[in-house]
Amino acid sequence: MKKKISTGAKNEILTVLRNEYVKALKKDKTRIINEIIVLTGYHRKHIIRMMKNKDFFETENKNKNYKRIYNEAVKESLIIIWEASDRMCSKRLKASLHFYIDALERYNHLSLNDRVRELLLKISASTIDRLLAGIRNSNKRIKRRSKPKKISKKVTVRTFADWGEPKPGYMEIDFVVHCGGLMQGNYIHTLVATDICSGWTDFMPLLAREQSLVVEAITILQKQLPFDLLGIDSDNDSAFINDSLFNYCTDNKLEFTRSRPYKKNDQAWVEQKNGAIIRKYVGYDRFTGVVAGQALANLYYFLRLYVNFFQPSFKLREKKRIGAKIKKTYFKPETPATRLLNNPNIDKTLKDCLVKKQLTLDPINLLHKIREHQAAISALFSPERLQSNQEKICLDKFLAKLPKLWESGNPNPMIKNKKKTTHYWRTRPDPFKDVWSKILLQLQDEPDCTAKELFFRLQKEYPDKFKNGQLRTLQRRIKEWRQIMAKQLIFNFCEEQSDNNIITEPIGKNK
Repeated sequence: MKKKISTGAKNEILTVLRNEYVKALKKDKTRIINEIIVLTGYHRKHIIRMMKNKDFFETENKNKNYKRIYNEAVKESLIIIWEASDRMCSKRLKASLHFYIDALERYNHLSLNDRVRELLLKISASTIDRLLAGIRNSNKRIKRRSKPKKISKKVTVRTFADWGEPKPGYMEIDFVVHCGGLMQGNYIHTLVATDICSGWTDFMPLLAREQSLVVEAITILQKQLPFDLLGIDSDNDSAFINDSLFNYCTDNKLEFTRSRPYKKNDQAWVEQKNGAIIRKYVGYDRFTGVVAGQALANLYYFLRLYVNFFQPSFKLREKKRIGAKIKKTYFKPETPATRLLNNPNIDKTLKDCLVKKQLTLDPINLLHKIREHQAAISALFSPERLQSNQEKICLDKFLAKLPKLWESGNPNPMIKNKKKTTHYWRTRPDPFKDVWSKILLQLQDEPDCTAKELFFRLQKEYPDKFKNGQLRTLQRRIKEWRQIMAKQLIFNFCEEQSDNNIITEPIGKNK
C-alpha cells in the first residue's frame, strides 16, 4: 500500500498502541491490527512481530552519536568571516577564506588556533552551506530593465561573443539610475565601469546624465584604475553615443564600441555588477542634489576597495548548447585583484603595488565604513528610517556584533525587509465539495483504496466533471483526512466520534 505518513509517525502510533495490544483480548487485538494496517500500510505479520517484540523501539532505533569534525569554534569563526565578506555565497567564500583569515588575524580581529585554522582552510563549499543554513536570510533582488536609446552609425557594434580573451583595460560602462521608480525630474546617476578580463569594477556618481560629465567621469576613473584603459563598450544611451565621448576616445586612442539595441546580454559583465554591487549597497531609493552625490561618493570610496580586493566572483569559462539546454562552466571564484596578479599582461611593478595595497586593507574596517555611510544616506533621504537604523558604533563594537548579527536580520540599511504573509484563503472553488461524503463512505468500506483509484471512479461516474490535473488535490485531501484519523487513534477517540464534523466535512483551507 502507498505510504501515507512518515516512518516516525508510524513508530509513534505503534508505540502508543502496543500497551493496549498486550492487554487486549483476541477480538480487540484483531481490531487494533486492522486499524494499524489502514494507517501504516504494514503487513499483518510484520505488525504482529513488532507488537510482540518489546525491544523494538529501544536502543537499536536510536540515532547513533557521530563525532563532529567542525565544532562550534569553527562555526563561530566562519560566521565572523561570512559577515566580514558581506554574506557572500559559499563557493566564493571558500575561494577567499585565506584572504580573510590573514587580514582578520593581521588586524587582531580574529585569533585562531592551529586546528581551527586548518579546518577552515580545508572546509568545502557544501559544508559552509550546512553550517550557515540556519542563519542565512534569502533576499530577492529586484530586476529592472531599461530600453536602449537610438543608435549612432559612428560606433562599431560589439556582441558578447566578440570579446574572446581581452587584455585588462577593455571595460563596459553603464548607468544606474537612482530615481526611486519615478523617471520625472532630476536625479543622480551612477556610472559603472567593469573590466572584461579581471572583473575590476569602478563607479562614480553623476548629478545629471550629461555627455560632458560622462567624459569628465571617465577621465577620473582612468586615473583610479590599476591598469591602462584600452577600450570602452557602452549601450545605446545618448549620454554615451555622442560626439563628445567619440572624440575623447579618438584623441586618447581608446577603442569605442557599443552593444546591440534591446540586447542587454551584450553587456552582461557590467549589468551583473549593477545589481550585485550598486543595487545591493545603494538600493532603489531616489537621490538628488549635491549632498546626495557627495554621500554616494564617500560610500563608493570604501566600496571600491572592498569589492575589488575582498569579493571574489565567478567568470564564465565555456557555454555549450545541448539540444534545448545550455550548459555553462565557470572558473574558480577569484577577486579582481587576484585575477590581475595572475595575469601575465600585468607588469611586476603593478603587481607589487596591488600586493602592498591589499596588505594595508582591513575588510572589517571597510565593511564598517560602508555600513556607516549606508546608514547616513538612508537617514538623510528617508527620515522615517532614522530610528530603525543602528546607532553609530566603533569598530570594536561592530566586530563584537558580527557572530550574532544574523539573528537581527539583514544589516544592510538600504534594504527594506518585507513581511511575508501566509496564503490562507481559497482562490478557486472546491471541486470535491459535492462528492466528499461519498468519498468518505468509500474510504470507510475500503480503507486500502488509493486516491488514484477513487479519482478514476469519480471520472467514470461523473464524465467531463473532473480533469486529470485535479488528482493531486484529491490526494492531498485524503492525506489530510488520514492524518486526522491517525491523531484520533493516538488519543484513543471513541468510535462514536467517527461521524464528527472533522471527518464528514470537506478538508481544505476553506470549506
